Amino acid sequence: MNASATSGARPLREARDEAADALRAAGVPDPEVDADLLVGHVLGLSRGGVHAKLVVGAELTATDAAALDSLVARRARREPLQHLTGRAPFRSLELAVGPGVFVPRPETELLAQLAIDALRAAAEPEPVALDLGAGSGAIALAMATEVPHARVYAVENSPEAFPWTKRNVEEVGAPNLTLVFGDLADALGELDGRAAVVASNPPYIPQDAIPRDPEVRLHDPEPALYGGLDGLDVVRVLSRRGLELLHPGGALLIEHGETQSAEIAGILAGDGWHAIAHHRDLTGRDRVTTARR
Repeated sequence: MNASATSGARPLREARDEAADALRAAGVPDPEVDADLLVGHVLGLSRGGVHAKLVVGAELTATDAAALDSLVARRARREPLQHLTGRAPFRSLELAVGPGVFVPRPETELLAQLAIDALRAAAEPEPVALDLGAGSGAIALAMATEVPHARVYAVENSPEAFPWTKRNVEEVGAPNLTLVFGDLADALGELDGRAAVVASNPPYIPQDAIPRDPEVRLHDPEPALYGGLDGLDVVRVLSRRGLELLHPGGALLIEHGETQSAEIAGILAGDGWHAIAHHRDLTGRDRVTTARR
């Protein structure tokens, strides 16, 4: 009997392939990627580091194999990968996430890029930007770290999400970011007429539209998902509040569902916004609408 058998260790490739097979059988998208990332979480390695270990025929200790089996079982029940690892990548950031806060998606990086571009183009020494409904703080932290001469405010009103926002703000440590617990409808009245950028990824799913993915349906917080009967209740609030916060020429940027562009354009036009434009994500779907005050 070899040492691996007596110690309870397992070949890493065998454990990784079995994890991928289990995730595939459970209908998890990208099962091999998730298997690699779960192995990496257990071992404290990047995905590239996992692959390097596979090449040299590394083994998992019995303790690490048991930890991996537990994580794979939870992922197979469609618990979000980010809840298992406790982290979510966003642009250059690694954010802490878990139950109670919306997990940032790759498509939201488009909103962040457009907001950053608008901030960099602002003809002010210290342009003011707001992330309304900040959640994990992804958009606000991206603006603050990538446009260090800006003054950025992150506003969140969920008692469940706010500790995650606070944790990420503290971990990143951007000195130009101010965190506010408050309602996006009326927070920061002292900034009225002074902002260059107002960005938001609001709840925009219609109340009776149930998300297909169990990770979203069962684990993302409902206040971050559902935006009223047509999904646009918070968008209407953002339109009105944006007009109050932005100075003339300031930019409003809103993420939304792929079929909502026309309705949102109608809301913004009705409120008096100018230069309304829609922007597509990497899958070719309308994802962000921008407008000028």
